[in-house]
Amino acid sequence: MPTWSFRFQLGQYVRTSLWILPVLGLALGALLGEGALALDDMVGIPTGWRYTATTATGVLTAIVGAMVALLGFVVTIGVLVVQQATGTLSPRYMRLWYRNRLQKAVLSLFAGTFAFAFTLLRRIGPGTVPDLGVTLAGLAVAVSLVMLLVYLNRFVHDLRPVAIADRVRRTGLRVLGTSLQAQGRCTLLAEAAHPGHGTPADVVRSADGGALQGMDVGGLMRAAARHDCVLVVAHRVGDFVPPGAVLIEIHGAPRTPPEPRRLAGLVALGAERTVEQDPAFALRVLVDIASRALSSAVNDPTTAVQVLNHIDAFLHAVGGSELRGRHVLGDADGAPRAVVPGRNWEEYLELGVTEVREYGVGSLQVCRRLRALLEGLLPGVPAERRPAVRRQLTLLDAAVEREFPDAFRRSLARTGDRQGIGGGSPSPGTPTRHGPR
Repeated sequence: MPTWSFRFQLGQYVRTSLWILPVLGLALGALLGEGALALDDMVGIPTGWRYTATTATGVLTAIVGAMVALLGFVVTIGVLVVQQATGTLSPRYMRLWYRNRLQKAVLSLFAGTFAFAFTLLRRIGPGTVPDLGVTLAGLAVAVSLVMLLVYLNRFVHDLRPVAIADRVRRTGLRVLGTSLQAQGRCTLLAEAAHPGHGTPADVVRSADGGALQGMDVGGLMRAAARHDCVLVVAHRVGDFVPPGAVLIEIHGAPRTPPEPRRLAGLVALGAERTVEQDPAFALRVLVDIASRALSSAVNDPTTAVQVLNHIDAFLHAVGGSELRGRHVLGDADGAPRAVVPGRNWEEYLELGVTEVREYGVGSLQVCRRLRALLEGLLPGVPAERRPAVRRQLTLLDAAVEREFPDAFRRSLARTGDRQGIGGGSPSPGTPTRHGPR
């Protein structure tokens, strides 16, 4: 029986594959072509809808050629996206772009129309013309052209860095809203319910290593209950696990020794991080886009400020969420069964602002927007999370002090502005600080 890890990797491959749906479209187009031929023999076609053999052959041949050309056109656009993403955005964004459903739908429609028209061509003879099929092929071309226009419109608008940042943020927040409790149908216990300081009874090691992409929380809970033990995952989702490193610790006195291979199959390792169970990866992509915009090769601080808007929204959502360094998950009786590492508020905040501060400290508008972000977080997060925000403000002050020896420019850099430059005073109720903390 395939392991959960294999099924997870297979699902990843299917979601990011650009060829599976077009191949299915080819097969479906051929089947529909056969159905249209059979229906044409049973249904009488009005005289006005009939075609000569020469006309039908010309129309279907033109459709076949046009669909091949359009497939090449869409593939060319895909190549341009790859160049744009890797050159000016972030290579990590490609993990999300491969999932573009509209692009796959367009490719599938073109491939299906090609197969449909090609299937009809073989029935054309001196006295046999699939009139109904030719008409349907013409309608398919019309639909294909409309879909191409929709795709081009989406392509032109969605390739902007700010549109990509919006999509990445929404994807990350959707993942953040999926709790471990919902995944495993379990109870979230206090961290003290399983201290986790004792020596494990056994360990499961990684065979090949890789980035931890996800884990089957429900499977871990069921395995722990079956063997009457506590399973502690040694790494967080997103961490790179070296070959031979401890993957899962087995605590307690199991009734029967768990099979290491089956336990290892509950954790998916891959070549790179993915967003399925890793909302921090979405934040990582946002920071990468902002950092690339601040590089000397691009030098576009306004784009960085626009991306900071989405980092701001992401951090506000994270700041209001329940975060734990460790998730102790219990069964229906309240007994701990699985321990999964998590991320705390400080780690999300550092990821969101550190590199933007380091790369953008030379830009007045980036400093001002970053200050507005941090000062806006102070009233927007619980009191126990505000010291981390104040520490980041202190680091920003120190960076501005080093970068701007002129007192006037230093004062400008220490004034929060949600537009970077030109936004006027901060929002009402937002504190404005000009001195070191």
